[in-house]
Amino acid sequence: MSKRTVTVTLAGCLALSACQSAPTSQAVIDRNAEFGCVAGTVGGAIVGGLIGGTIGSGTGQIAAIGGGIGLGGLLGNRLTCM
Repeated sequence: MSKRTVTVTLAGCLALSACQSAPTSQAVIDRNAEFGCVAGTVGGAIVGGLIGGTIGSGTGQIAAIGGGIGLGGLLGNRLTCM
């Protein structure tokens, strides 16, 4: 077998092994799911607070912001946490 044949064969094996995906551990999957859950809850609270801030006026605006934060956080949590 010539050096060229061996080199091409090894290069082909390395190229194919690079296409193989690494196994994903359960810990990584759990961590990603937890991050999505927290991000959905916080994002929902922020959006809810912004919407509540546009609805209310005066002292009612504070209540609208608080309600928006609460409901937005709840909805964000329900949508992203399974």
